[in-house]
Amino acid sequence: MKYHAYELAHAMVSPWRAISQGLRYQLDFPLNPFSRLPMARSMSAACAVFERITNRYGKPAWEIDATEINGEEVPVQIKTVKHKSFCNLIHFERERGRWAPKEPKVLLVAPMSGHYATLLRGTVQAMLPEHEVYVTDWIDARQVPTFDGRFDLDDFIDYIIEFTDFLGPDTHIMAVCQPAVPCLAATAIMASREMENQPVSLTMMGGPIDTRRNPTVVNELAEQKPIE
Repeated sequence: MKYHAYELAHAMVSPWRAISQGLRYQLDFPLNPFSRLPMARSMSAACAVFERITNRYGKPAWEIDATEINGEEVPVQIKTVKHKSFCNLIHFERERGRWAPKEPKVLLVAPMSGHYATLLRGTVQAMLPEHEVYVTDWIDARQVPTFDGRFDLDDFIDYIIEFTDFLGPDTHIMAVCQPAVPCLAATAIMASREMENQPVSLTMMGGPIDTRRNPTVVNELAEQKPIE
């Protein structure tokens, strides 16, 4: 029902977005004598904001075809090594050559809170010369059939455990922002079960583990306001 409402709302604002775009083009037209007036600039900015918040943005391409190792350009292929209903585990496979020693495997867990995994493109590029990089490429929930079930925190943790076990021993986990909590839980569960393929290390970057430390504006606002 929510998805139907979302699609209906998107269809309803489409004509208004087209009108807004046309108006903005007129306001920004260089030969328009009024284009530099404060009111015209404000109206143009308002149209741009409206277009951006009502527009749909597709998933950007990774655009990682090669990396540099020891001064040598090495081709990179992006392969899906494990497919799940809500996530694909992808591997940035570097072409093997004389430079290829056994390098650490890193499971880079991307945020799934409204972002595409390609948000971590720069991180992947920086790690590729010295690591075997695997990334959780989350699938838009709108594209997952309802008969595949739901996806909650427990499922998130199970995915991390399954992916880590699939990659085998000597795997490092790096959680960026939101996945820090499920990755910490997954690591603890694997340790309690004494699983063979436990992660060698866990790196949590900007994760909400203890929001009392280095509070953000959102944390400070939450402390100032009562729950009611």
